Amino acid sequence: MSITLADIVRINAERGYSVAELSEYSGVPVGTLQKILNGDRVDAVETFFPALENVLLGADHAEKRQGEYTLEDYFRLPEDRRAELIDGVIYDMAAPTPLHQMIAGTVYAEILAFIKKNEGNCLPFIAPADVQLDCDSRTMVQPDVFVLCKQEKLKRFGIYGAPDFVLEILSDSTRKKDMTVKLTKYMEAGVKEYWVIDPDRRLLIVYIGEEEGIPRLYPLQGDIGMNLFDGRLRIDLDEINDLINRFGSLEE
Repeated sequence: MSITLADIVRINAERGYSVAELSEYSGVPVGTLQKILNGDRVDAVETFFPALENVLLGADHAEKRQGEYTLEDYFRLPEDRRAELIDGVIYDMAAPTPLHQMIAGTVYAEILAFIKKNEGNCLPFIAPADVQLDCDSRTMVQPDVFVLCKQEKLKRFGIYGAPDFVLEILSDSTRKKDMTVKLTKYMEAGVKEYWVIDPDRRLLIVYIGEEEGIPRLYPLQGDIGMNLFDGRLRIDLDEINDLINRFGSLEE
């Protein structure tokens, strides 16, 4: 055996498979699998380890570490597991809060209405939608809201290349990633305009690609024009602030 029961428990926790999913993929009966994972069927371990090892480590039996994952691993994740792949690292994503969804939906709706009214060629998207940002096998992100103006980047699976505009809405679990890792990735990939809404600080942070990562800071007051559309598309920041006032303190 190349891996132990402890390894199987740990790797399965990282992959996020349920007992039912792991049973389906490996062919090990649910009841037996549950007992193995609980340590109650030591006698069954050697019999079923090859099947479990093949599912969890892949046919080559080579366990990967963070930084070594590829799109192949990303697409093998369970459908109900929300995650992003950035430079070979898998980042799990919590389900968005109602406030997060309302803010994203509000901005998306304003962008969509503007594009429809002006018969523009750009396309707005809202998460979840896959973006193969670097056109390589090591990164796949899901921006909260984004705009794509080069429609040749639109593929069956999602977007192949950098969008023109990206919006991320900060949360406790994504703040560090959105403000460091993803900021760097978006700017290096050629995103022309990157907005970050910070509901806790009532702040909009804007990065323009040609300004080399120098942020512009705006309180959530009044409205603001998107640089991508030469300021003609204006987003109502008062409406976003009102959403935070109304729904920002919902009980868990």
